[in-house]
Amino acid sequence: MAKRVTGPEIEKLIQLLAKVPGLGPRSARRAALHLIKKKDQLMGPLAHAMGEAFDKVKVCSHCGNVDTVDPCTVCTDDRRDQSVIIVVEDVSDLWALERASAMNAAYHVLGGTLSPLDGIGPDDLNIKGLIDRVAKGGIREIIIAVNATVEGQTTAHYITDHLAGLDVKITRLAHGVPVGGELDYLDEGTLSAALRARTAI
Repeated sequence: MAKRVTGPEIEKLIQLLAKVPGLGPRSARRAALHLIKKKDQLMGPLAHAMGEAFDKVKVCSHCGNVDTVDPCTVCTDDRRDQSVIIVVEDVSDLWALERASAMNAAYHVLGGTLSPLDGIGPDDLNIKGLIDRVAKGGIREIIIAVNATVEGQTTAHYITDHLAGLDVKITRLAHGVPVGGELDYLDEGTLSAALRARTAI
């Protein structure tokens, strides 16, 4: 059995950091040690920022984005073309597309993809919210920007079928997104090209 070299508070910090995507146990220990060494300059402000985020962060009731206001900053931005909605799987995909600055449109976050094997059906995603937004009118184009995975393609087909007859143009990402690729890992140039080369379904 390994000997303990730190108190339970530091061990808990390491264990929690290890749960962050991209950080394993070794990386979490290095991150924790760095935070402890920079206690005043980094750990204190980080703890304060996390406390504020915990208290104020909420999910936008309109599009599913995360922000500190509801409706979110994207939904209330008058400079955006609210008649075009980019449909994404997750908030990380929304942020990736925003980094690319390829389009100034609205968004709709599904919260995942259809996956019968994992027990994720249409009612587990924000698909009804999208259909309701389109049914209200004023939407001229839906850009389906889901990942090029089997689940992503299944979700895209499901959405397309349920938007049929609602007088809206439906397009999807094209060139630049590899099969099996995930939006959050693509560079801005690839995302920009994919949005510009979208095709009708």
